[in-house]
Amino acid sequence: MTEKMIDSRGLRRVYKTRAGEVEAVRGVDFTVDTGEIVGFLGPNGAGKTTTLQMLTTLLRPTDGSATVAGCDLATDPVGVRRRIGYVAQGGGTDPEARAGEEIVDHARMYGIDRATAIANGESLFAQLDLDGLWKRQCKTLSGGQRRRLDIAMGLVHKPGLVFLDEPSTGLDPQSRANLWGHIAGLRDGMGTTVFLTTHYMDEADLLCDRILVIDEGEIVARGTPDELKRSVQGDSVTIGFAGPENAPIVATIASHVEDASEPEIEGTQLRFRVPHGAGVLPGFLREMVARDIDLTAVEVHRPTLDDVFLTLTGRSLREDNLEPDSAERAA
Repeated sequence: MTEKMIDSRGLRRVYKTRAGEVEAVRGVDFTVDTGEIVGFLGPNGAGKTTTLQMLTTLLRPTDGSATVAGCDLATDPVGVRRRIGYVAQGGGTDPEARAGEEIVDHARMYGIDRATAIANGESLFAQLDLDGLWKRQCKTLSGGQRRRLDIAMGLVHKPGLVFLDEPSTGLDPQSRANLWGHIAGLRDGMGTTVFLTTHYMDEADLLCDRILVIDEGEIVARGTPDELKRSVQGDSVTIGFAGPENAPIVATIASHVEDASEPEIEGTQLRFRVPHGAGVLPGFLREMVARDIDLTAVEVHRPTLDDVFLTLTGRSLREDNLEPDSAERAA
């Protein structure tokens, strides 16, 4: 059986505010297996930040339990801290310090001797494309280089689990794509389990083995990116055909497609949704040929994670509107 790197059971957090108690996280249950990259998504105020703070021992749960990296969150928070890495959204480097000094100082706080800290740091610099930057001041590094330095600091003590909070926010598209390769390398090359929050749907789609969606303090969906996209809407299939007089025949063909939605016809275009659009097309098109109906266009569009998120929460997940959880702001 796969070892659980995170096992959350009924984790709950209540804030006391001027207006009364606010239940920011309402008893979340989920697990993260060793070696996974798991994305944790949620709109502003959904409880995402609060959950992350509880799992990283920055905030005490009101109720529930969790084991993180093999340590009990309530009875052994120090053990949790020693076994995890945490890379905050805003980073943690001193602009005036040199990159190598930051790595060594961070490792020393974990009780690692200086020689080992340097060796670990130099190895991470090589793996994260930071070669030649050891003596550079942090303020002279590019945004992508600073973000990779933040990740190196979170990994210098060799944790089995690293939390990445909005790792690519603020980076240009090229730097983001470069960082994604390095995050995937944490799992593939180093065996590190990654738990990340993000406001980029393409980031979650590309990187994550599984996704957890939280809304109003509860996990409302979980699964692989493909599972989530299939479960919410299915593929959109559009068929163009010659002659409006053929519309009833084409609609009849579509009505026989297994698990398809009610077909919609507009002029000489037919639209319907089906779990596996590409798989039904060959038989559909053969039937059209057999009926001597000319085909003019075929399109299959898979739903995106943006579609899934909007369907689940009724809100968009936008990078340009980052705020703490609403309960945390009110406290």
